[in-house]
Amino acid sequence: MFESVQALIDEHKELQDQLADPAVHADPVRSKKINRRYAELSKILAAHSAWLSANDDLEAARELAKEDDAFADEVPAMEELATEAEEKLRRLLIPRDPDDGRDVIMEIKGGEGGAESALFAADLLRMYIHYAESKGWKTELLERDESHLGGYKNVQVAIKSSSNDPEDGVWAHLKYEGGVHRVQRVPVTESQGRIHTSTTGVLVFPEVDEPEEVEIAQNDLRIDVYRSSGPGGQSVNTTDSAVRITHVPTGIVVSMQNEKSQIQNREAAMRVLRARLLAKQQEELEAAASDARKSQIRTMDRSERIRTYNFPENRIADHRTGYKAYNLDHVMNGDLGPVIDSCIQSDEEARLAELGDNS
Repeated sequence: MFESVQALIDEHKELQDQLADPAVHADPVRSKKINRRYAELSKILAAHSAWLSANDDLEAARELAKEDDAFADEVPAMEELATEAEEKLRRLLIPRDPDDGRDVIMEIKGGEGGAESALFAADLLRMYIHYAESKGWKTELLERDESHLGGYKNVQVAIKSSSNDPEDGVWAHLKYEGGVHRVQRVPVTESQGRIHTSTTGVLVFPEVDEPEEVEIAQNDLRIDVYRSSGPGGQSVNTTDSAVRITHVPTGIVVSMQNEKSQIQNREAAMRVLRARLLAKQQEELEAAASDARKSQIRTMDRSERIRTYNFPENRIADHRTGYKAYNLDHVMNGDLGPVIDSCIQSDEEARLAELGDNS
């Protein structure tokens, strides 16, 4: 597995040369991609150097131990360091999702449970916003369709990172959140204190870096404008500022009415449309390639129930990884790291096993 490192060292040098070229920085899309890959390879090279150094120190200690027993005491600790360095390098060499460094557009939709599902959608949005804040990410509310109790029938939010390191990317962490989230609690509308089970759906799309990355023919779009409305259907705007864009070839429909400006709503709708088209293209490529790796954790089945939030027991459980904890109150306040880390770890282990099977 480590034989591939030399090719990565050569690639790192080539990227370094490209980044020294002013013409590269004149193209934002190309520059961003090169910087992402450069940051990824820089980590691999640092881990490779640490692995070589740890093994050199171990070999030296073993040689000295043959002549001096005092050095023999140091060998076990050095063996442990060498093993840790090897494991870190091995994990970094797992082929990474090329979209890991991308920002995301997340859509949270009410499902089974009516008003309670919409209220939980608002709770999930708050959870993800707090989690984003803890990571230093920025959030932008693109669209919301409020329910009469203050929840969301549908809400879309863009989440952005300033880091070039794919390991710190928004998609690298939030891609595992797509699926059905189940909540068990006593709804505010329940007068007899009975626990209800409701579901809320989450969709996560990698955001397109630049419009040119996904080609959309103007003739393929049907654009309708209409008067925006608030909860219950009441008008909140006296002008036709809401926008609905239909991509005719795929049937994808995106509606936006969050902004008072038709232009702003149209721009937001196009951002979401590009993200959905990119996701659709990638799904089709994965389906067409019989040997394409399908993540054991991030399945493409959006109807899969991935997680349960049990409020009476203060318990959160991820059904894909087996993760379970009794700190739901903290999780709902944005302490989502350990839950997502369990997904990342499980995915890495599955990919490591697959590499072992193919070697």
